[in-house]
Formats: sequence, structure tokens, C-alpha cells
Amino acid sequence: MYSSIRTGMPQRFLLTTFFILFLVSTIFGQTTTPASGIKGTIKTKKGEPLPFAAIVVKGTSISTISNEEGKYLLNLKPGYYDVIFQYLGFKTGQKGFTVENKMETFDLTMEEQALSLGEVRIGSRDEDPAYTIMRRAIAKSRYHLLQVDSYVAKAYTKSSIVVTDLPMEFLYKKELKEIEKESNFKKGVPILNESVSEVTFKQPNSYKQRVIAARNSQDKGFANPNAYLLTSFYQPEVVKAVSPLSPRAFAYYKFEYQGAFRENGIEVNKIKVTPRSYGEGVYRGTIHIIEDEWSIYSLDLQTVNTGFTIDIKQVYSPVQGVWMPVNQQFHVQGGIYGLKGKGDFVISQSFSNIKINPTFKPDIVVVDDKKQKEEAKKIKLTGREIKSQKLEDVVGKQKEFSAKNLRKMMKEYEKQDLKAKEEKGEDVDLNFTRNDSTQVDSMASMRSTAFWDSIRTVPLTVAEVKSYTRLDSIIVVNEGTQEQRDSLKVSKSDTTRNGKRRSGNDFIGGVLTGHSFRLGKKSPWRLDYVSPLFGAQVNTVEGLVLNGGGLKLRYRGGNPKNDQEGVQLSSSGIKRFSVRQGQEWSFNALTRYSFARERLMPILGIDYGWKRSIINVSVGQTVSQFNSENPMHPLLNTFTTLFLERNFIKIYEKNIIRMDFKTNRENEHFELKANIEYALRSPLQNLNKTNSYRWIDWKRREFTSNIPMNAEVADENVNPTYEMPKHQALTLGVSAAYKPWQKYKTKSGKTSFYDDDSPKFTINYRKGFKDAFGSEVDFDFVQIGVQHGFETGVRSKLSYKLAAGKFLNDKAVFFPDYQHFAGNRFFFQLGDPVGTFRMLDYYRYSTANQFFEAHVLSEFRKFLLTQITWFRVLGIKENFFLHYLATPASDNYTELGYGLDVGIRFPFRVEVVNSFEGFKYKNTVFRIGTTMNFNLGKN
Repeated sequence: MYSSIRTGMPQRFLLTTFFILFLVSTIFGQTTTPASGIKGTIKTKKGEPLPFAAIVVKGTSISTISNEEGKYLLNLKPGYYDVIFQYLGFKTGQKGFTVENKMETFDLTMEEQALSLGEVRIGSRDEDPAYTIMRRAIAKSRYHLLQVDSYVAKAYTKSSIVVTDLPMEFLYKKELKEIEKESNFKKGVPILNESVSEVTFKQPNSYKQRVIAARNSQDKGFANPNAYLLTSFYQPEVVKAVSPLSPRAFAYYKFEYQGAFRENGIEVNKIKVTPRSYGEGVYRGTIHIIEDEWSIYSLDLQTVNTGFTIDIKQVYSPVQGVWMPVNQQFHVQGGIYGLKGKGDFVISQSFSNIKINPTFKPDIVVVDDKKQKEEAKKIKLTGREIKSQKLEDVVGKQKEFSAKNLRKMMKEYEKQDLKAKEEKGEDVDLNFTRNDSTQVDSMASMRSTAFWDSIRTVPLTVAEVKSYTRLDSIIVVNEGTQEQRDSLKVSKSDTTRNGKRRSGNDFIGGVLTGHSFRLGKKSPWRLDYVSPLFGAQVNTVEGLVLNGGGLKLRYRGGNPKNDQEGVQLSSSGIKRFSVRQGQEWSFNALTRYSFARERLMPILGIDYGWKRSIINVSVGQTVSQFNSENPMHPLLNTFTTLFLERNFIKIYEKNIIRMDFKTNRENEHFELKANIEYALRSPLQNLNKTNSYRWIDWKRREFTSNIPMNAEVADENVNPTYEMPKHQALTLGVSAAYKPWQKYKTKSGKTSFYDDDSPKFTINYRKGFKDAFGSEVDFDFVQIGVQHGFETGVRSKLSYKLAAGKFLNDKAVFFPDYQHFAGNRFFFQLGDPVGTFRMLDYYRYSTANQFFEAHVLSEFRKFLLTQITWFRVLGIKENFFLHYLATPASDNYTELGYGLDVGIRFPFRVEVVNSFEGFKYKNTVFRIGTTMNFNLGKN
């Protein structure tokens, strides 16, 4: 999950990162109550506080939880109440209270739960009784998931996030001080977010959230109602890990019976959950299962995910005869890229208006096929009996079912239910995708402290109270009266005000790094000065180059408050994203200057963006790689040129008039790109003197020619014999992509799409127009492809890319118009790990004929080295990959490799690769690659 913050960039980056740390989001609701009830502290016999204990009023939907210090507060109207105190591993306490018009203090000491093994005897050959319990619970898990047709939940949710360490903090100490004064962010101080909401749920996946109140310790006006989270372990997967109640559970877990206890007339079994191989994608801990009901009583489970340890605790309580999760806790701790932190997410829920699906009667009996074979045979249903009857009819006739039959009955029920919805014309996509809608009360962010004190069900800790106090002080500094500021002893020279003058150092810094000028406070226009230093590079054709410097005049229409910006962190890359409402214009005047050639090349451009589309028009002079996809980044080429005496980039000059169009929404069903370009293309040669660009003289190396070596035009000695002549070219390119089975989710009327949910089919067409405006090119090229990635197990994935293409007309194909491939000759590699060759020369097998290429990457959570638990806990995966290329000259070029993907915690991978030609072994190399796609400078 990702989050977006509409603030200044340093703050936006930090805040967005903090929310990504914890992979979960939450909500809830609670109405105002009188200032009477009970409060106190819950401790162990040793005097240690019990954090997040559940407190439930018997026979009602009223509940709360204790905070990290063990303190609790339960608002109640005057009257008599039986209150139940629950904590995992401790005896449930119950006490009656007569509440008057005041708060009564009641401190409780809880005793550890004593377990009874009863008559259980486990010999060396006997199966642990935990397995028969879990077989029944797994068989009934889908039954419990679908049992509640709808409900209304009043919930209070609190998230408390503390950043404990920041990467390279010395680089931005000044900015951190400013953020601390302006937005109440400080390392070690909790970032709080509280919400009070009413949630209406309806099967299969509809959640409507009405936010009554929302409070944030960084901005009183910033209401942040997170997505409603109901983590149900009756689902096969929870937080990208296999649930112990999944049908696949026995393949991933071992179970151990640790005893049972009786409370309030029910027997509860304690089961230890041990993964067969611990790491990402599985849980460990304990789960309590109610005897005969085979439903969850409580659980305490832990998993690891991308460098973070996630502890999940849940406590269930009976509501209208159904055991519902009244208390959920998520505790997250870990680090990513040097940023470390911890977070607590707590949800206190009280359910009302629960509607039970009459089909799912609670009194059915589940018989274990393995342990009770004879009894299971007597009640066995045939496949025809299950398919030919409705579930309610079967349950009406029979009360006992084998675990195997019950699983089949649930599958058949869901299949019949889906078919019935299709016949009625309902949107069946809702069965597979979640539909969230959020309505925020206009007063949600304006609630007073008194309101929160009356409605909050979880008391604040001392540190959390201080965090809110700091925010109040900052608001006084920035917005209060002079008298209020004086009372806080704020200096008149306070630098948190925005009226600072820019010093000479700031001016020089702006010249070197760039600057943005706002043309009026409310003006939609901005003028950006882009520094050429970020595009600095070196190559053997131009020497030192400054690329991309100049000016950009931007216009943004619509309401900027509706825009969203942020930073996405995932295993596929670090990427800044923005969602704009309305239209945008950008008028660009940029340059490229070569010191060795003493050549200034200007390029002018206009960008226009609206809704989901962008049009760009460019006119001017530039330099381009023969492969327009830029297989070698200029910054890496600068490094290899200066230090390794290797000039991988091959470039040419062109004067262009070009127009581009593209849709800019990823993962949608359909994407379209198109471009048309008229260019005067000219060849370039290496400089006569290149010694100054060779900082280390390697005796066995020399810079290569700027003429690409290509097998289709090389001589018998494999030397380049063909230099592209100067020519004019009018070309057209169109590409389309379609995902026919793309799934999506809808939240507040906005649709977002899932990654890798459907195969992506692509078709590309390129054409060169002969004699149009003097154009000398004449070709037609068509390419089709398909790519997809799908999970093959827990944290295991198979990804592939296939493509084939042919020049239908090749009368006049110049080298920039050849079909080029994603090659690599450097030991360090950026880019797509699936579709990039590891050893292929950049231009050797470029073709003006036909081709077929295939790429396969298989990721394994557990294979060879990952048999060791330490590797899995770190999130390391093993990869096997295949790359294949067939062109008239490639002789079935093939690469086979093995790699260790260290993942998002340390973003790199280490690989060993073998190459083959004519199916004969050629070479072995080692590669270090990044698992993320960074934008390094300018191309």
C-alpha cells in the first residue's frame, strides 16, 4: 500500500515513507458518551502492564482496549454492567459494576491461563491432536467467513508511528529542524492518527466508511481516515502470508496441541503454529480454536515482510451467536534503506445490526475424515448430491458433515452464488475485488479536545499526549496571537516564519541545483530553472556534456488541493508519482552543450496533459543513442569511460520535429502510445584526442569506434564496415497494450488496478515514409508480444516476456530504425530484471529482418541457500532466469543464470550468468544489479 501527502516535498517524502513502513491501514467509529464509567490499569502479578487488553461489556456491543501502559477507560451510562477483561495467555476476568455519575477506578491483576492436557497422550507414532482440530477449523473457515451477510461496526482506531533512525541524517539536518518546527515531526516522537468512524459491511466485499472524527498529531486540519481494515484469518492469505486456516496450511505449517481451558461454558484449544520454514510469507505463534464451533477465539501470530517484523493479535467475542473480532492489534518494527521505525495500529470494534446468512447455521458438526473414518463414511455425500442441491437444503436435512465434504460444499455454494448474480446482471467483479467508499464528516478534523476525551476508547500514553501538546504549540507559533506567542517565549527572530531573505549562498545554490519561482501567490503559473549539472556526462564523441539545462514555464489548471503526490517504494522501484486533476501545460526551452565540439544544441518543447493523456511536441537539435530505449545510462557510461576505458554508448546527431502521445495511467485495461518524427540524422565520430577522458590507462583496452558493431553488416573479421550516412527520415510509431483480465478495486468512486493481474498483450507498428518531405527511409515493421507475472507459491513468482517481429518492408532501413534489444556489457546493471539480457552486446544482433525473443524469471522463496532460515528472514529470494534471442545472425543466442535477490531491504541482486551460441557454451560472467529502477540524471 502506498500513501500520499499534499505538503512540501521534504515533508511529503518523509510522511509517505512512514506510512509505507507498515503495509497496513485502519479505521472505526464511536459515538459521544457521558463522562461516567470505569477506568484503571491492567497488570500481571509481577506488576508489568498488559498493553492492548480487551475490555468487553457482557451482553452489549460496548468494548475498549488498554493502551501501551496498560491503562483503560470505559465510558458507560449509569447502571449495572458485567465487564469482561481478556488478554492472550491470561485467565479471563469478569466483574460486576454499578456505575453512577462519575468515573470509578478499578485496577486489575490478571493471572496466566493454566492449560489442561486432559486425557491426551501423544506417542512417537501418534498424530498430534492439533491436526484433527485444525482440519476441522480449516474445513469450516470459509463457512465462518461467509456466515455474516452484513453488519454495522462502530470502531475507534489509533496508529502511533515512531521513526527511530534516519539514513544519512547529516545531509538534511537543517530541513529536519524546519520540518520539526512547522509540522511536528521529530525522530523518536510518536506520529499519531486517530479516527472515529461507522463502517457498514455487506458481502462479498463492500465497505462503507463514515468518518465522524479524525485527528493527526502533525496537522489538526489534516483528516486522514485510513482504509478500513478487517484482517480475517479465515481468508487463505493475510498480509501476503499464508493463513494457518488456509486450505494449503498443512504444506506450510506444523501444529502442536498445547492444552485447553474452559471459560464461560466453552472449551478453548491452544495450538502452536510453527512454519515448516520460517521467513516471509508464513506465520508463527499461537491460535486458540473453540471446540465444536471450530472458530477463532484469539490469536497471536508473527511474520516478516520486506525487513519488518509484523505482530498481529486478535481477540474475538460472541455477538448475536457469532464470534467477531472486537480487538485487533498490529505491531510493526524494522527498517528499510537505513530508515528505521516502529508502529502500533489498534482497532477497537463494537458490532451491531449483524445480519446472519440463514444458510450458515451455527450448529453443524464437522467430522474429521482421517481421525473418524467410520463416522465420516456414514455421513459421506457424493459429488452429485453436493452439486445438485442448494447448501441450505443440505444443511436443513443433515447436521454432520465430513471436513472434506464441507470444503466441497462451500466451493459449490460460491459457484452457485456467483452464477445467480451473473444471471441477475450484477457486477460479479465485486466478488473478487474490494469496494471501499469513504464519507468524511465536515466537522471530522475540527473536533475539540473535550470531544476526543469523551469519545476516545483507548487512553493516550504520556508520549502521545506530549506529541499533541507539541502540535498545539506549533499552531500558536504559526497562527496564534502575539500574546499567545509571547506566552510560549517565542523569539521575534523565529525562523519558522516564511519571510526569510535568500542569502548569497542560497542564490549560488539555486544556480547550481535549480530553482522554482511561483508567479504570484494564487497564480497557476510557475517558472522552473533546470540546472544543467544534473545532466553532466562524458563520452568519447562530445567530451564533457551538460544536458537538459534551461527553463520550464508551467501552468496547472483545476484545484491543486485535489492533486496527490508522493513516493512509491516497492520491489519494482522507487518512483515519485502524481495524480493531477484538470489540465497542465509546460513550455520548455532546454539545451545540450558539448565542450569538446563547442556546440550548443537547443530544443524547444510543449507538453499538454489532461486527465489520463499527455501530448508532447519537440523541435530542435539533440544527440541520441541508436537504440532510442537508451540501453546504457549516460551516467554509467561516464564512469566506464573515465575509469575503465570503455565507451559503450554509440550516438548520432539529429535535428527533429516530433510529436508524442501517450496515456499515463499504469495497469489499466488499455494503454496507447504514438509518435511521429521528422529528423535530419547525421553520423558522429570519436574525438581525435581522447586521452583526457581516460583517467586510468588500461594496457589491453582501447576506446572502440562510435560505429556500432552489427553482425548483419560486419565483414568476415567481425569489424564494422558500415557507417550510417547522413539522411532524412519521416517515421511513425504506434503501440497498444491490452490486459483482458485486469482486476481492480474501487474506493470512494476511484478505480485502481492491481499489478500483474492479467497477461499484457502488446502490438507495435513502425513505418518509414519514402519521399515525404525528402525522407529517405522506407520500411514497415510489426511486433507482437505478451508478458505476465503470477505467483507460484508464497513469495514465489514466475514472470515471462515473449515478443516476435518482422520487417514486412525493408527497402530502406537505416541503423536507428533497426530492431534493437535490451543488451548489457557492464558488471553493474539497472533496469527490468525480467526483460534485460545480462551479457548481450548492445547492437551486435540488432536486425532489419525478423526476430523472436523470450525471457523467463522464476523467483523462489525456498530452494537452495534459502533453505537456511536466516536468508528467508532477510527476505532473500533465489532466482533462475533464461534469455533467448533468435535473429538471422544470432545463432540461437541464449543466457542461463542464477541469482540472489536481496530484495527491498537492500536493493540489489548478485548473479552468475552463462551464455550459449548455437547451443554451445561461450562464457560465464558475474553481475551485480539493482532490484529498483532509479532515475540517474538526464539522458
